[in-house]
Amino acid sequence: MRAGRGRPLRAADMKKDVRILLVGEPRVGKTSLIMSLVSEEFPEEVPPRAEEITIPADVTPERVPTHIVDYSEAEQSDEQLHQEISQANVICIVYAVNNKHSIDKVTSRWIPLINERTDKDSRLPLILVGNKSDLVEYSSMETILPIMNQYTEIETCVECSAKNLKNISELFYYAQKAVLHPTGPLYCPEEKEMKPACIKALTRIFKISDQDNDGTLNDAELNFFQRICFNTPLAPQALEDVKNVVRKHISDGVADSGLTLKGFLFLHTLFIQRGRHETTWTVLRRFGYDDDLDLTPEYLFPLLKIPPDCTTELNHHAYLFLQSTFDKHDLDRDCALSPDELKDLFKVFPYIPWGPDVNNTVCTNEKGWITYQGFLSQWTLTTYLDVQRCLEYLGYLGYSILTEQESQASAITVTRDKKIDLQKKQTQRNVFRCNVIGMKNCGKSGVLQALLGRNLMRQKKIRDDHKSYYAINTVYVYGQEKYLLLHDISESEFLTEAEILCDVVCLVYDVSNPKSFEYCARIFKQHFMDSRIPCLIVAAKSDLHEVKQEYSISPTDFCRKHKMPPPQAFTCSTADAPSKDIFVKLTTMAMYPHARLRCMCTCNRCTFCICQNFLNSDLLQSVKNKIFTAVLNRLRARVAEWGAVLLADDEGSIIHQVHAISSVEDSIFVESSHGPLFLEARHVTQADLKSSTFWLRASFGATVFAVLGFAMYKALLKQR
Repeated sequence: MRAGRGRPLRAADMKKDVRILLVGEPRVGKTSLIMSLVSEEFPEEVPPRAEEITIPADVTPERVPTHIVDYSEAEQSDEQLHQEISQANVICIVYAVNNKHSIDKVTSRWIPLINERTDKDSRLPLILVGNKSDLVEYSSMETILPIMNQYTEIETCVECSAKNLKNISELFYYAQKAVLHPTGPLYCPEEKEMKPACIKALTRIFKISDQDNDGTLNDAELNFFQRICFNTPLAPQALEDVKNVVRKHISDGVADSGLTLKGFLFLHTLFIQRGRHETTWTVLRRFGYDDDLDLTPEYLFPLLKIPPDCTTELNHHAYLFLQSTFDKHDLDRDCALSPDELKDLFKVFPYIPWGPDVNNTVCTNEKGWITYQGFLSQWTLTTYLDVQRCLEYLGYLGYSILTEQESQASAITVTRDKKIDLQKKQTQRNVFRCNVIGMKNCGKSGVLQALLGRNLMRQKKIRDDHKSYYAINTVYVYGQEKYLLLHDISESEFLTEAEILCDVVCLVYDVSNPKSFEYCARIFKQHFMDSRIPCLIVAAKSDLHEVKQEYSISPTDFCRKHKMPPPQAFTCSTADAPSKDIFVKLTTMAMYPHARLRCMCTCNRCTFCICQNFLNSDLLQSVKNKIFTAVLNRLRARVAEWGAVLLADDEGSIIHQVHAISSVEDSIFVESSHGPLFLEARHVTQADLKSSTFWLRASFGATVFAVLGFAMYKALLKQR
């Protein structure tokens, strides 16, 4: 079920077709009614039974194909009747208004027979049809009303005449309406009030429509509600008329010129009681409900294709929606959601989606309440790990309705294949996953909580049953805000495929435990030594006394051997929030897995770090190699020319020229105590030597100038 942008959801979006069955005693006019509808005139000759009639969707008011089926006791068996009852969506019990026997058979035969063939909880809607009204001057409604009050499955009663074509079209319209807009799920005639499921659904709709969360629907909110449900706004006078009707019947239906929840529910009760329950059904279906007043799977889980090696993230429009949702429920404007405010937010959910572990997964304030940043982080985490659940949650909040989008899928960005990122050496992703691996009690939990700015003292207050294996927060890399998602991987001999899948790996060992590093080294060799996933080794609990690790080589030598950054000292035993240097480094490595970035001061943001990273970049290395090759080729060509001129010289001279070439190759870009370039070549004239040295120095100077200019540009850009 997908409602188009701004288009109210019609019953046609819910039902494929409607099947109407006409039953009743012989000679009450069932076949005549069908033939009069089709031919628009009373038939002179009536067959024993009419063939099944199909009315196209474009002819019916609700745009739904309708099948009309006749029953003839003379031509059909009881078994065939039972089969037709089981296939029908609505049954019209026809009686003749001038035949009391046919009226009595409605309760003595037909209603019991139909109810026996249907489930008690899903009774078929019934329409009582009084035919041949042209033969009498009185109405049968006095006799029929007690029957309608006795059987709640009876939707309505219509008196008609096949001969005069009176109410023929209305009869089948009401039959179709009984299927597409049934009264049963909405209203209880005995209690004369809406059913609990209907009240619950309309309450959710009211809370979604109350965009400022003040408990009333103001004129702007009512107009928006009217437009998205019925595709037309209300005139100011019409709004006042609606409010006056509510004020007339209930005292607290309108407050501060806005419609309260009680007034909203009263209006829909009034619609149903006056036979306009299609109005209520239009609203319910626009907000995703089916005939049983459950949110449909098509509404909660719209189609979203995710190719392999791609991830899911929230886009800009989704973050704007979540920001407005947070502001709507942050009543005290403290940029955090208290337990009561969070509970109020989740009133539109059928259950509480977040457990106590969420408070240890995202940032909270000093009271332990989820902050604005933590709120967005949790949604980012859900989108990355379980996008279907994210779609479900956005559906409960009414994302597609309030943003007037086709579905919640419009809130999701599916990133491109990671292989393409590696090929292009750049990424468009904003969320990066880091698997934190290490022995038990090595300090992994401390690393996760440090990402949320919590030192050791705050971590000790976390209950064991409230611990989380995830932590997510924003990290700034070169002025760009990115999300770093940490996942604590439990200690095991071998990691599963899911535990290996990530953007960067954080291998944690305890500096005070001599057996701790061996596990990290073994996991690295088993799973990551030959992979393209960057790894960073973290020396946790660096405030404690460091002991020698029981491994063949030291952690520093291990990193040097495998061309990894040196071990990063880390501790969360600090007075303030722990340092976030390792998280910046991890995010940078995840963003640029192809580059070996080294930051001497570990900030990755200062001018020095930008220069260091640029000097070590593939781009500059490529430029240097091209200049080296060009200069070398030029020198070789010049020496070859000199060799041809001096061919008459002795053999020793040629040997000296060959040595000169080797000497030139070894001396390019190598600093010497005697100068930047030291060339020796016999028979090289002083002018040629000066010319080659000049061009080499000019090329090198231009490269240095470009590097410094780029560094200054980045520094100025960062300040802005």
